[in-house]
Amino acid sequence: MTDGRRRPSRPLRRALPWLLASLLLASIGLPSVAGLRVVSVAPEVGVAHPLASSENRTVNLTDRPSFTPQFVSVPAGTSVSLHLVNVGAYPHTFTLSATPGARLLPSWTPTAVDSFFEKNGTLANVSLAPGTEGWANLTFNASEALDTFEFASLVPYQFQSGMWGLVNVTSTTPGVELSENTTDSLSFVPNVLSASPAHYPVVVAVLITNEGNFGHTFTIAPQSNVTLLPTNYSAYFSAHPPLVNSNIPGQPGRTVWANFTVFGPGVYQYICEISGHFANGMYGFFYVGVPVPAPPPAPSTAIVDSGVLVGSAILLGIAVVFAGMSSLAGRFPPRSNPPGPHS
Repeated sequence: MTDGRRRPSRPLRRALPWLLASLLLASIGLPSVAGLRVVSVAPEVGVAHPLASSENRTVNLTDRPSFTPQFVSVPAGTSVSLHLVNVGAYPHTFTLSATPGARLLPSWTPTAVDSFFEKNGTLANVSLAPGTEGWANLTFNASEALDTFEFASLVPYQFQSGMWGLVNVTSTTPGVELSENTTDSLSFVPNVLSASPAHYPVVVAVLITNEGNFGHTFTIAPQSNVTLLPTNYSAYFSAHPPLVNSNIPGQPGRTVWANFTVFGPGVYQYICEISGHFANGMYGFFYVGVPVPAPPPAPSTAIVDSGVLVGSAILLGIAVVFAGMSSLAGRFPPRSNPPGPHS
C-alpha cells in the first residue's frame, strides 16, 4: 500500500540521461576530424661552395649504360687527370668533344655521332674493355673558363641510351659555384640559393640543368631586396638590366652556366622570362651574405569533414527533441500503468 502521497516530478533529472546519451552519439564522428594538413618545413636550399680546385677524379663506366659521375667540374688554367674505370661487363669509351658548348642529340644514329667526333675532334678518346682502367689527362687554359665539353661512349647505341656527361670548366677567379634545375612543372629546384662569400665583389657560377622539355631562362635582378611581380618585371628589367639572363634550351639534360658578379649582400630574386612561366610560380631567391629565414609556423588547418558536421548536427537536433519530450512527459517512453486490482 502507498501512503497516498505522489512523488514530485523531476523532468530535468529524468531528461538528463537522454541528453547525455544523445550528445555522446552526436560526437561519435568527431574522431574522424582531419588533423593538421600543413607541416612547417624548411625550404630546400642550394648552398654555394668554392669553385673547384685541381685534383684527380675517378669516373666509372657502367653497363647501365652511364658515366658516374655524369658531370665533372674542372677549374680553368689547370691540368686534371680523370681516372677511368670500366666496372661493367661490356666495352665502353670515354670520348670527350673538343668543341665547347656543342651538344650531341639523342636522336642521332651511331654513324652520325661518329661523324661528329671525326669532324670536330676530341680532347680524349679512351676505349676500355670490361674490368680495365685508363686515364684521360686534360688541360684547360684560362680562356676556356665557364665552357662546357660533352663526353660520350661511342659503342653503338650506348650514347643514345644515356651514356653521356659534361666536363664543366669553372672560373679561375675566386668565387662560388651553385647548381640549379629547371622543370616542366614550371619551377626552379631548388628555388632558394644561398652563399656566404668572404669578400665582395664575388663571382658566382650557377650550373643550370634542364630536367624537362620546355625552354627557360635564368634571369636575376641586379638590385637586392627588390620584389618582382608578373606585372612589373618587364618594365623593371628594361630600366635595370639583369645580372645575367641565361637561356636554358628545351632538352632534358641540357646544361648552361649562369655567370655573374654580385657586388654586395642582400636577397636577389631570379625568374624565368618565358611567357607565363613566372606567373605560374617559376621564380626563386638568392640569399647572399644574409641568412635564409626560417619558414613561418604553419597555421592550424584542421579541417572537419562537412559530412561529419552535418551528421553530428542532425543527431544533436534529435537529441534535443528527445530531451524536450522527456522533460515534458516525465519519461520517454512513458511507463505503462500497473494493472488494477482483480475484481
